[in-house]
Amino acid sequence: MKKLEGKVAIVTGAARGLGRAYALRLAGLGAKVAVTDLNLKSYQEFEAEAKAMTADSTTDEIIAGGGEAIGIETDVMDEAAVHAMVGKVQQAWGRVDILVANAGGGRGRPIDTKASSLDSGLLHLVTSMNLFGTVYAVNAVAPIMKEQKSGKIVTVASTAALSPSPDGGYAHYGAAKAAIAHYTKYLAQDLGPFGINANCIAPGVIATGRIMASVLPGSGNQDRSDRIALRRYGQTEDCAKVVEFLCTDLSDYVTGQVIAIDGGMLR
Repeated sequence: MKKLEGKVAIVTGAARGLGRAYALRLAGLGAKVAVTDLNLKSYQEFEAEAKAMTADSTTDEIIAGGGEAIGIETDVMDEAAVHAMVGKVQQAWGRVDILVANAGGGRGRPIDTKASSLDSGLLHLVTSMNLFGTVYAVNAVAPIMKEQKSGKIVTVASTAALSPSPDGGYAHYGAAKAAIAHYTKYLAQDLGPFGINANCIAPGVIATGRIMASVLPGSGNQDRSDRIALRRYGQTEDCAKVVEFLCTDLSDYVTGQVIAIDGGMLR
């Protein structure tokens, strides 16, 4: 029997990149997976992401591999839509055991998003995508998990949440991710009495198609691998392995933690 046989997982932002890796990993462990994203074919935006696909969507990849999955297009910035998505999952499978609140990301270039000159539109957008989207997803699944007296919640921050960039760029993103990390500590205290674990991962530089195509070229420092102890950028599976740990019984006595997945990066 696979570790997550009979469990139901929701992964937001799962159409490509890291979210896709989390969804595939959980499905491989036997979970039924709800793949949610603003656009279930968002991988088409980046050539490297499209080349990585083995089917028409993450949902189709899971089904082709013998797993069970449903795809639901959802805007995590829309609280009502998030609650409706979770309702569909509960209606389909009767429970929710795992939430990986991965949807989010940044907008703008690091060089153009210095802490003292942030565009208010970008600030509101990135905060909504990351912090508000995470809170909305948690609020939607928490009543179900409380009733079950069990659950695993994984939120997604970034190493940008743990320390600033040398030039103060991408400040809106780092601040939003730092808020997620601290929110998760409160969440663990709130939900612990119900048998629910809440932890946060903080990926470093992970070589997804989007990062390699759009973020690093605008950072003013395209090759940062010499600042990483392991001398390489992370791969999506490096993060998926930690998500596996946090979503299985291996982490039953781990909660309220922020785990950096950065290869030993100097910050």
